[in-house]
Amino acid sequence: MKIAIGYAPLEQEKGVPLLSQNRQFQYFNAPTYIYPMVPAYAASLAKQRGYDVVWLDGIAEKKSYSDWLEELLKESPDILLLETKAPVLKKHWKIVDEIKSKLPNLLVVLVGDHVTWKPLETLENCKVDYIITGGDYDFLLSDLADSITKGTMLPGGIYGRKNDSRVHLDPEWVKHENSGKTEYWKSGPLHLEHKLDELPFIDRDLTHWELYAYENGNYKYKPATYMYSGRDCWWNRCTFCVWDHTINPLKSYRRFSPERLFAEVKYVVDKYGVKEIFDDAGTLFVGPPLKKFCELMIESGYSKKAVYSCNMRLNALTQEYYDLMGKANFRFILYGMESANQFTLDKLDKGLKVEEIEQGVKMARKAGLEPHLTIMLGYPWETEEMALNTINMAKDLFKKGYVETMQATIVIPYPGTPLYKECIEKDWLTVDPTDYEAFDMRAPVMKVPFSNERLYELTQSLYSAFFSPQYIFRRVIGVRDLNDVKFLFYSAWKLLAHLLDFDKNQTKISWWSPKFWMAALKSMFSSPETK
Repeated sequence: MKIAIGYAPLEQEKGVPLLSQNRQFQYFNAPTYIYPMVPAYAASLAKQRGYDVVWLDGIAEKKSYSDWLEELLKESPDILLLETKAPVLKKHWKIVDEIKSKLPNLLVVLVGDHVTWKPLETLENCKVDYIITGGDYDFLLSDLADSITKGTMLPGGIYGRKNDSRVHLDPEWVKHENSGKTEYWKSGPLHLEHKLDELPFIDRDLTHWELYAYENGNYKYKPATYMYSGRDCWWNRCTFCVWDHTINPLKSYRRFSPERLFAEVKYVVDKYGVKEIFDDAGTLFVGPPLKKFCELMIESGYSKKAVYSCNMRLNALTQEYYDLMGKANFRFILYGMESANQFTLDKLDKGLKVEEIEQGVKMARKAGLEPHLTIMLGYPWETEEMALNTINMAKDLFKKGYVETMQATIVIPYPGTPLYKECIEKDWLTVDPTDYEAFDMRAPVMKVPFSNERLYELTQSLYSAFFSPQYIFRRVIGVRDLNDVKFLFYSAWKLLAHLLDFDKNQTKISWWSPKFWMAALKSMFSSPETK
């Protein structure tokens, strides 16, 4: 049996669709290609189990849709796995139907947060054969193939259509679950209990790791690659995070052991010459596992061969742990700040106090790490004054040198999240709840207490901090080698491109407009309190 895993190119004018390994879908003007960890593990595990596997990421390969489809037809696999998300779901329905018309015997499998949340919707709207729910579809894809080829019992969490004789279902469960239903079946309850240490190392040759090794703003030293130490975030509560409430819900967090993670780090450094690793678990493990991992990096000498970067919570670590991470050659550390208003942090279930924000980045900076803050604007309950409070705090931390880089986005209530549910209950949405294409971060979809133009201005004004004399001076004196120079120019290009990632009609506040440059000049010559 041949299994294809891939991403179909989506040809439109908005930019490059960031689908893989992404909790919040967005189109990017400056291409960013993130290594899709779970699909890559799915490909590697299927190969280990004896299946013929092909990797068809047409987006990262920069192919046209017609070229990608031609390659798919040439490979003629038995199973095709595609990942989807809400803003491109309806495009994928059409793609699935076109593929099925050309390869009627091909079994198409869809995975992802949206189809986990609402699987029957997709079964009703396209000719997809199976939907694997949850975040362990690397394991379940091979289990599905085993059920078809070897007659094994299909595990829970998979949806299909009536009278499908290719798979083997638990008859008692199907009888109980589908009483009164005639069109679809569910294979049983989803159990996210797989042990991650049982996964093989990602076969980076099979999954064309080089496609994701260069064009990524998180990388300073290249070639670089991604790791995935846990599935996915041990806090696992934020009301806006679609992964926390669909594919990796509360109490499903699991992690690799420090020893297993280090073994894969050693493998990619030795075999591929990787110079930087970004760990894209929602939050890297902490406590004794983090201590052990750092010690393995230091004692083995691999901390001198590659730098490590990760996502982290602002109040998760002490100075002792940050210092240890510094010794282990951690570099970039990404925090979800989200807001500087306690009411918002509590409402989002962040488990964070405002005063802990500065404490966290200050400790990280002291240890030599490069903190990055992500914030969101456009909450329905936040006034303009509250939004300014967030912007000013972020800029203040930036000017103090506690934060190396920042990113502002418009908050989007993704379908399947508690925030989306609240929006429907309180009539906060400005679009039809099923107009999924609108949830692509190009423009706000929630009502705010001030104009959308002002929201755009506030979002983009954060980036004026990058033009402050303090920041420019820090970056210039921080240049140590050619990697620093390259990263500086690459970051500047990404910054300007990111300012265009919003709605194309925002011409009054785009990066070439007087409004933007006035904001930049204002940032240079004023204090946070006067902005």
